[in-house]
Amino acid sequence: MIGHIAKTELQTLFYSPIAWLVLVIIAIQTGMTFTDNFGSIVESQASGYSNTGISLRLFGPQGLLFMLQNNLYLYIPLLTMGLISRELSSGSIKLLYSAPVNNAQIVLGKYLAMMIFGLTIISIPLIYIIFCNFTVEHFELGAVLAGLTGIYLLICTYSAIGLFMSSISSYQIIAVICTVTTLGVLQVAGTMWQDMEFVQDITYWLSISNRTTELFRGLICSEDILYFIIVSSLFLSLTIARLRVIRQKIAWPVAWSRYIGIFALAMLLGFLTTRPYLMSFHDATHQKSNTLTPASQKILSKLDGGLTITAYNNILDRNYYLTLPKARTFDKYRFRQYWRFKPEIKFQYIHYYDKVDNIALEQQYPGLSDREKMIKMAKYSQIDTSLFLCPEEIRKIIDLSHEGNRFLRVLERENGKKAILRTFDDNHSIPTENEISAALQRLVMETPIIGFFQGHETRDYTDPSERGYSRFSGDIQNRHALINNGFDITGVQLDKEVPDSIDILVIADVRTSLESSEMVHLNNYIAKGGNLVIAGDVNRQEYMNPITESLGVTFLAGQLVKPSRYSTADVIISQAGPEAHLLSAPYFYTGMQIVMPGCTALAYSSKKGYRVTPLFTCDSSWNKLEPSNFIDDTIRLNTTIGETIQNHVTALALSRRVNNKEQKIVILGDADCISNGEIGRWRANLPTRNHSLVGGIFHWMSDGQAPLDVRRPLSQDNKVFLDADELPLIKIVFQWIIPGLLFLMGLFIWIRRRGK
Repeated sequence: MIGHIAKTELQTLFYSPIAWLVLVIIAIQTGMTFTDNFGSIVESQASGYSNTGISLRLFGPQGLLFMLQNNLYLYIPLLTMGLISRELSSGSIKLLYSAPVNNAQIVLGKYLAMMIFGLTIISIPLIYIIFCNFTVEHFELGAVLAGLTGIYLLICTYSAIGLFMSSISSYQIIAVICTVTTLGVLQVAGTMWQDMEFVQDITYWLSISNRTTELFRGLICSEDILYFIIVSSLFLSLTIARLRVIRQKIAWPVAWSRYIGIFALAMLLGFLTTRPYLMSFHDATHQKSNTLTPASQKILSKLDGGLTITAYNNILDRNYYLTLPKARTFDKYRFRQYWRFKPEIKFQYIHYYDKVDNIALEQQYPGLSDREKMIKMAKYSQIDTSLFLCPEEIRKIIDLSHEGNRFLRVLERENGKKAILRTFDDNHSIPTENEISAALQRLVMETPIIGFFQGHETRDYTDPSERGYSRFSGDIQNRHALINNGFDITGVQLDKEVPDSIDILVIADVRTSLESSEMVHLNNYIAKGGNLVIAGDVNRQEYMNPITESLGVTFLAGQLVKPSRYSTADVIISQAGPEAHLLSAPYFYTGMQIVMPGCTALAYSSKKGYRVTPLFTCDSSWNKLEPSNFIDDTIRLNTTIGETIQNHVTALALSRRVNNKEQKIVILGDADCISNGEIGRWRANLPTRNHSLVGGIFHWMSDGQAPLDVRRPLSQDNKVFLDADELPLIKIVFQWIIPGLLFLMGLFIWIRRRGK
């Protein structure tokens, strides 16, 4: 009987002008969207630009399927409005009741018809997907079909909702209004009562908003699939119960108790699907872009036992909104990729107020005490002030003054080992996989320690000035700083032996000669196989060459220059060679450029027992041996004093086996290239990557332990096998012929129906 009812309902649908009108409109909209997006990719390719990730660009979260999803709520209510209300208004429902058919068969038959019609709807974008499968290189068919599945499940869910709304009134317009209203409520359900802990998980789950987003990205998650199944089943069950009430004239208290019971059961099942240990995932993308990288997975595999993530939220900090009560559920979902591999993660939230560097807040509430500011902010956020601990109370739990009382999280294992996960002063603010996994790595292995030599006016890792090295080393507010990527930072003196705990020693821009005792301690460190980073600078050869003499490296006299139309001649653009890429592939690549503003060239010998690898070089340059005014004067080669144009080495890597380990040394001809001023500087027409230089050096020297390698495979769907002159034909087919054929088919069936 279900099949018979479905067949009858399908005939009614396909004889209806509304159904064909919906199909034609969808064909026109999807055709225009697809040809516009596809055409822009073809044209950019024809212009010589490269394209990456074409599959999801066309059909992903911002592509064709996303557009279709945004319009479905307008179409499906028009198709479902008469499913049952038509029977109620015409009285034909009584004929169904008199037939040997029960309520469930009636509902399931009509729903099956809508499921089949849903297949007709998704067949339209399926045409474009098949087309791209033959015209796009290595098209990601699996990932795109996951998104198309999301569209189909959404159609089925909308249909179940519309079917129920069609049963509550004999007026079809009321069914349309109620369906659209219900869809609107489900769209915003995730923001309702999020400050009430006992219902926030339920309302967040109930929200239909963004349910297809991960499917559009190629990630199939059991929670999303089961959401559509449970919500569809909920409204189908409500429809069956509704028909039973009409058929048996059940009293409203009994009817409502059944409705509430059905709803409660659905919510219980939905709640269970959100439990991390019950979730399953499949990433259909080639790059596994929705999954943690192997490096992060390896860390989690070592993280046995429980893990608690405690957020300490200072309401006076600029990131206070991240874990307010109403944002907690969303905050937990930021760690969803980690749930997949460690579902027993627990979350705790502690709110407090204390003095923090927040200029905007000071300007907003000048002259107020910290408590008065807290009261203002709590009132603005509609939160009870009793939730916030005072400075004295929070310090009994944890002292965050060394972190500036900023928003942060503490990751703690069952064995008591802890690590700090920070937020950062950039547009994104929240930590990404790099920083989260680096913090987790501290819980499972020893953290490498970088010691910065202090004394003789060297570059200081605590100095925030342009000359200093704080930005890339110990700046807790910079997500790229080494301290946030798996290293500990400390200062080192050479008036005694370098501690065995130091894994890498940094000596940068020594401005006075080292004492003999300091040289002895340094040479002892090198002889033991200690790793070393040495950065020289212009006019420091006298002090730096004694340090590098035992390594077979010399800072050449003078200053390296190369005239350029984009900068003064003393600003050297150095390029990485293929050896640099082999040394530290995650960060160095052949042709990579760095700026070295004031650089000395390096000469080297292999006779000291080291394998020497030139990392960066500058071609067509020379050592300027006489004082020059680089701003006002034209820099010219002076061969009479020995200046010659040639290719000069500006950065070297040295390595050898010592004490059963690989000793690694990097020498830079310029100390400014990794200074605060240069790393944070943008130079017009000079696409440089000085920040990657830091990551590459220390990734190599820590044997790949840190910073983590979270690279993914390169996308393969980067090329279209069509030319721009073929676009007009494609537009005619998808914008005119396909919608036109659907229109003619609908017109033919309608005329034939009228004729009968």
